[in-house]
Amino acid sequence: MTQDPMAEIRASFFVECEELLERLQDALTAIEAGDHDPETINVVFRAVHSIKGGAGAFALLPLVAFAHRFETVLDALRSGQMQPSPEAIKRFFQAADLMQDHVRAARDGTAGPANADEVLQALEALAGPPAEKPLAEVAEFQPLALVLDLDADPGIADSAEPQTAWQVFFAPHAALYATGNEPLHLLRALSALGTVETRCAYPAAPDLIDLDPEAAWLAWQITLAGEVGVDDIREVFDFVEGVCALEIGPAGGTNACTPGGQTETTQPRPAALHLPAAEAAPARASGPPPQPTLAAKAAESATVRVDLERIDRLVNLVGELVINQAMLAQSVAEAGLAPSSAVANGLEAFMMLTRDLQDSVMMIRAQPVKPLFQRMARIVREASAAIGKEVRLHPEGEATEVDKTVIERLADPLTHMVRNAVDHGLETPEARQRAGKPREGLVTLRAMHRAGRVLIEVEDDGAGINRAKVREIAISRGLIAADAVLSNAEIDALLFLPGFSTATTVSALSGRGVGMDVVRQAIQSLGGRVTITSDPGLGSKFSISLPLTLAVLDGMVVQVAGQKLVVPLSSILETAALTQDDIRALGPQTHVISVRGAIVPLYDLGTELGFRQPRSSYDGSIVLFCVLDNGSSAALAVDAILEQRQVVIKGLQKAYGHIPGVAAATILGDGQIALILDPADLVRSATGHTRAIALALAG
Repeated sequence: MTQDPMAEIRASFFVECEELLERLQDALTAIEAGDHDPETINVVFRAVHSIKGGAGAFALLPLVAFAHRFETVLDALRSGQMQPSPEAIKRFFQAADLMQDHVRAARDGTAGPANADEVLQALEALAGPPAEKPLAEVAEFQPLALVLDLDADPGIADSAEPQTAWQVFFAPHAALYATGNEPLHLLRALSALGTVETRCAYPAAPDLIDLDPEAAWLAWQITLAGEVGVDDIREVFDFVEGVCALEIGPAGGTNACTPGGQTETTQPRPAALHLPAAEAAPARASGPPPQPTLAAKAAESATVRVDLERIDRLVNLVGELVINQAMLAQSVAEAGLAPSSAVANGLEAFMMLTRDLQDSVMMIRAQPVKPLFQRMARIVREASAAIGKEVRLHPEGEATEVDKTVIERLADPLTHMVRNAVDHGLETPEARQRAGKPREGLVTLRAMHRAGRVLIEVEDDGAGINRAKVREIAISRGLIAADAVLSNAEIDALLFLPGFSTATTVSALSGRGVGMDVVRQAIQSLGGRVTITSDPGLGSKFSISLPLTLAVLDGMVVQVAGQKLVVPLSSILETAALTQDDIRALGPQTHVISVRGAIVPLYDLGTELGFRQPRSSYDGSIVLFCVLDNGSSAALAVDAILEQRQVVIKGLQKAYGHIPGVAAATILGDGQIALILDPADLVRSATGHTRAIALALAG
């Protein structure tokens, strides 16, 4: 079955829309921050205009109508008729959100947003009535004669002098062809505006044997006659802006194209067209290239859109390759071959190639969190408007890259957390003023890499968690005993219990007891965890820790009580063998270690995982010093370190749910299944027992 080419073009259009909407949000954010540069405003206008042009090609009439009205208001902003006031910027953001809804509705074939007309009317009211053109500029209607003389020479123009004439110089860059654009279509669209005379020149083209087929050698000089404005001409070239040389000016002469491709100027070229096609092309080839625009840089990257399903299949194949490589290494080791043998050397080269391939595949799947953060900016705007609060979102670390699967599955829990920060975390503007704070609340959304994981934080500058109220609600609902003694961290953890809510009324944002427990379940299904820190009067911070990827990781294989376990290498700071002088008793059942003047808690992996009782002595034991999410360290005691290798991650969440201290499982080279540990989660739920009770009492 032949695939519809128009369906592919349509799909490409919607992908480009997402990119244009991202530029639109970036430019509006810059304007909100005080950047009123005309070029920044033009970026907003061009994004809307480009979406409108593409939507018109596919007859997406609701999107075209919305974009046209939005574009008209933006034109008033460009011309200075409208000022970027705070109210106007707020409405621009709302219109950008609605345009995103229109794009997705057109893509999915659903109904568009219902409140679009209300936002556009508010914008149009801020812009004021459109500027009227003076009567002198309105041309009197002139009937045009239709010539049907098919024998006439098409190169001879009508003897009647045109009312307006333009000269257009158009020279594509190589990036124009690389992005699938065709100059012929542009020239045909230009001919639809009036009578055209086109001449092609290729003065810089080398001999055929030296010609680079991927370079751009052709240029066109067009004379256009008709009732046409310069904006109409530029609109034809909207989709190739930045990937071509384009000059437009009033016609002032005629050019004749010689058979060799050289352009002979019979009259002086007008000042607006100061780059002759014949003489300027060699100068562009030999001189320093002009600085490319943002659009040109994006086009010159020569990106290729690939279905995510194909990438997922490639990731799975790489995972199987890693497993087979481990099995092959195991077989070579069991055969007792010398390390310098040809087989061992070939295996080493194979391992290096496997690692390079795995790293490359992971880079393909990695994407910055910026689009996700932009979605959260909309959540903040809508949530604050719904409850009458003034809130600003401050993103940090938008360029932090995360596995695409993680980003997609993180959207819902992050939405819950951002809404929770706006609704529960921040006070009303009046309460903030009474507390000596600005009326506008601040929600900071932060992303970073730490300890081989991705850390995403949602922080507000509100009143913090009212722990007395949380405890009171938990007791009233029978979640804890009235005489229970809880630490601040344990009280904060009550927010994650199913059905728990501090809201006194049910609203559009909260109050039904569904939220934070769903967040924790969603994060745990990704092999992550979520924690809370809060200071009364200063605000709260929710931290999400996630694995960098869900496919392959570097791990250290250790042995504990006869079991093989894997500890992520990114979590390990160093390894060491303990001596009796390093070990200190702390309490009846716990040891700590003194390392270079610092005290580090000691955890016995065998005891914490239920494999055995604490040892009688840890003198000579091997420990792994691991870094935790909060920057602190912990020492994990193991029996032996076996090897360091790449392992393929196999999730356990669907079959077994969340297992404290266990992130996933893997298949080792000998076919044995080993658990992949999460040191930070293990320490969080650990008992810390490294001394047997009987020994503690005796000592």
